[in-house]
Amino acid sequence: MFMFQRLLEGALERFGVRLCVLGFALALAAGIPASGARAEEAHAIAMHGKPALPADFTHMPYSNPDAPKGGRLVWGILGTFDSLNPFIVKGLAVQPIRNYVVESLLARGQDEPFTLYGLLARTVETDDERSHVTFRLDPRARFSDGKPVTAEDVLFSWQLLRDHGRPNHRQYYAKVAKAEASDPLTVRFDLTGANDRELPLILGLMPILPKHAVDVATFEETTLTAPLASGPYRVTAVKAGASVTLTRNPDYWGRDLAINRGLYNFDEVRLDYFREANGQFEAFKRGLYDFRVEHEPLRWHEGYDFPAARSGEVIRDTVKPGVPQPSEFLVFNTRRPIFADVRVRRALTLLFDFELVNRNYFFGLYARVAGYFAGSDLSAYGRSADARERELLKPFAAQIPPDIMDGSYRLPVTDGSGRDRTTLRAALKLLSDAGYDLDGTVLRNRKTKAPFTFEMLVTTRDQERIALAFQRDLKRAGIEVSVRAVDPVQFDQRRLAYEFDMIQNRWDQSLSPGNEQSFYWGSAAADNPGTRNYMGAKDPAVDAMIGALLEARDHTAFVSSVRALDRALIAGFYTIPLFNVSEQWIARWNRIERPKATALSGYLPETWWSKGQPQAPQAK
Repeated sequence: MFMFQRLLEGALERFGVRLCVLGFALALAAGIPASGARAEEAHAIAMHGKPALPADFTHMPYSNPDAPKGGRLVWGILGTFDSLNPFIVKGLAVQPIRNYVVESLLARGQDEPFTLYGLLARTVETDDERSHVTFRLDPRARFSDGKPVTAEDVLFSWQLLRDHGRPNHRQYYAKVAKAEASDPLTVRFDLTGANDRELPLILGLMPILPKHAVDVATFEETTLTAPLASGPYRVTAVKAGASVTLTRNPDYWGRDLAINRGLYNFDEVRLDYFREANGQFEAFKRGLYDFRVEHEPLRWHEGYDFPAARSGEVIRDTVKPGVPQPSEFLVFNTRRPIFADVRVRRALTLLFDFELVNRNYFFGLYARVAGYFAGSDLSAYGRSADARERELLKPFAAQIPPDIMDGSYRLPVTDGSGRDRTTLRAALKLLSDAGYDLDGTVLRNRKTKAPFTFEMLVTTRDQERIALAFQRDLKRAGIEVSVRAVDPVQFDQRRLAYEFDMIQNRWDQSLSPGNEQSFYWGSAAADNPGTRNYMGAKDPAVDAMIGALLEARDHTAFVSSVRALDRALIAGFYTIPLFNVSEQWIARWNRIERPKATALSGYLPETWWSKGQPQAPQAK
């Protein structure tokens, strides 16, 4: 049957028959009725609507197809690493390996909310219900050792990551009811019962690993052995904990694909690691690495007055992406009994003096929005719930305050003095309702008489300054807070293991939130180490809204579902919103050039190239 299908397929293609006719003919050949919605084979797939680019597109709109090849890009990364495997929980992995070394079936179009174009898979096919998805591999696809990428490798990768991968991989890929290869280049996933319209795209982003080069028995162990994969780069040098060198593969199979044109232009990409933030910045000033993404407004405002910046050798770019604004939060670990009561969390939100911090520390550069999709149409903050949202949240009406439903809820605004009495009185009333009373200058549990005290874990100068300011605010309410500064490695390890009372964190969002929302705040992720549900949320309303957005069939229903999720999260007071970042601050040495066009998602180092100037000094 498969041979007949291939012969028929080839004959139809030679006569220029459209894919829909091909699908009809194959259905007849397989004895399948040709009625109802048919699956369509296409060059791309969008979560909602149609892909923006046609099948014959020549390059992505944010890349420069004429960008020269050559030179070296040096990254400066804060932290360290002990593993080259980014697909497991154990260890600290080198994350750029995911895109530079390991490829997926499809690649994300960075100018659209969520559209994927062919990469290892030449085409993707699904039906209107998205009850299955079929990927046809590009016959040219090769791993870096020259062996072809086959359907067997795809099935192997799916099973490997489903059973041994990170929690998000295990969660996503376990939804597949059945997977099979109909021929060496075709894989079909049966998604019956998943009720997840995003799942075909999630599978399209699955990293593909070579069956012949992966030891399943040791996959979950950390390793500094260079991985073998199909991407444009190979790992060629490793200095444990200090640097990793990626070298462009001259025989890379996909170098002429339209999706890759103008991308991956450097012959070498070196990742240099720094254990301390100030030392990292000093190394940049000396030209030891090529670019940095600045996250500290004080440094961006005052720290770039050094000779190379004044002379124009260092260029500062302000990029405004079109995705929801990244937001920083102070995160309550609700696994701790002291933060289990939502009234306590709401009280501490009242006590944070944003106006004072923003004026004194951040030069008034920041705004502040409650919720997790700030600056986009997906945000519920300041919007009244529509009929669809109210219907979705109706079973949980008792736990969503009316002001959050009607959009009138606002974060507290202080007088900026650090001594606002109105917010203090309101906070103490909530704390009293939760069982805490002031005993002189100490807030105590009414029953146990234990003082209200906790620890804030920080790792950067900005985090420490915010924590100390909040420590001062809380002291007025009789709350004792200790601030512990640790290095980035320990901070990351404790965050992943949920060994903290409160941390600062941010969740980056896209215009097409989906399965990752379960990884961020779904109940199943709360007690699973390695997820991003740092607050430990276990809320049926949140779970239900995540399910609703995954089932949404059109953009209007999708937006309502995401806003309903936003309301459920706001109502849980799992975090204290700190500020929203509307821009990306990029500093780069002028030996590095980037395209004039900026992607919807913001800056993309894979689109940059060398101007042919002398390269950065060798790492010491």
